[in-house]
Amino acid sequence: MDLVSILRVAMRALLRNKMRSVLTMLGIIIGVGAVIAMVGVGQGASEQVQARIAAMGSNLLFVQSGSHQAGVVRVGWNATKTLQYSDEQAILAQVPTVAAAAAGTNYQAQVVYDANNWATHITGTEPSYFPIRNWDFDQGTSFTRQDVTDANNVAVLGATVVENLFPDGQDPVGKQIRIKNLPFKVVGTLLPKGQSGFGMDQDDIVMIPFTTLLKKLSGNYWLQNIAVSAVSNAASDAAQEEITDLLRSRHRIRPGQPDDFAVRNLAAYADVANASAGIMTILLASIASVSLLVGGIGIMNIMLVSVTERTREIGIRMAVGATEADVHRQFLIEALVLSALGGLIGILLGLMTSWLISSIAQWPVDVSILSIIVAALFSAGIGIFFGYYPAQKAARLDPIEALRFE
Repeated sequence: MDLVSILRVAMRALLRNKMRSVLTMLGIIIGVGAVIAMVGVGQGASEQVQARIAAMGSNLLFVQSGSHQAGVVRVGWNATKTLQYSDEQAILAQVPTVAAAAAGTNYQAQVVYDANNWATHITGTEPSYFPIRNWDFDQGTSFTRQDVTDANNVAVLGATVVENLFPDGQDPVGKQIRIKNLPFKVVGTLLPKGQSGFGMDQDDIVMIPFTTLLKKLSGNYWLQNIAVSAVSNAASDAAQEEITDLLRSRHRIRPGQPDDFAVRNLAAYADVANASAGIMTILLASIASVSLLVGGIGIMNIMLVSVTERTREIGIRMAVGATEADVHRQFLIEALVLSALGGLIGILLGLMTSWLISSIAQWPVDVSILSIIVAALFSAGIGIFFGYYPAQKAARLDPIEALRFE
């Protein structure tokens, strides 16, 4: 018998017991659908985490002023006064793995425009901060290097601040706001970034030249942080080590003494997030794959029943010339058809489930072509693996004994 004839006979045998065939495919359908949906949820969550980390900046490192101990009392991060603007200049000049850097210092203040006011974060920085953070402008532009040099009263507003100071939708650029009773001219507004990977609202911020903040608001002379962009993601670890060595030397920290600063590498957070998301995806896919195993056992069980029911038919086929290979192929193809049809329906179920999860639960879902192909091949492999033994048993029946079977 040729392959087309065997396939036709297999389909006819399966259609004789439609309900049993459908129930046999059910395990494969649920398994494939669950694998596709769960892998989609896992990949979607991973991409969302990566997008949030990427939104914080390109190859980003943060140098923070460190903790301080006075007697037995230890004060937390940003307590020391050792991080200076000259440290940032030294990092740019002496660390080859650094592409850009921006000084930073923070302040809390009430911001006022007309009858509206809003308590927010004031960040003093430099124009290089915006490309380091991959932060695009909605309207207007950044303040300039000359504004930093002259400590001018200019400001860039985050989206949350714009919404609260200008609720009627008017253009903030060119308007004058007040910070701690000092007038500041708005020169630009930023596109929304949303929450950071740590749950903070990145848009609740006002950016001004760091010299203006130090001289006119806080009265300090030291920096709280320096935002640094490495030349590449692969160079982030090297940049972290080189910055640490440089600052220890500049701050005259002897071997064995603790740092009076901290260098935090966001690439490390990204790696941890990737590993966690990968483990979760594997776990979800493994749980869903149990249904595929159950479905395969169901196929083997039904095919064994089918061999018993059709023993006399097998004997007749062998008596009229069918070989063991023909019988083996016939039952193997029946098992393969069951698993392949179940896999196809399962793919459609998985896509529909993924769409429902994304639409109703508002979870990020990313169904890749690779996961669909792997699920389809796996379901076909299940049919071949669990259909082999029943097919082998059918092919080895004694034709004479089969014809006598009642």
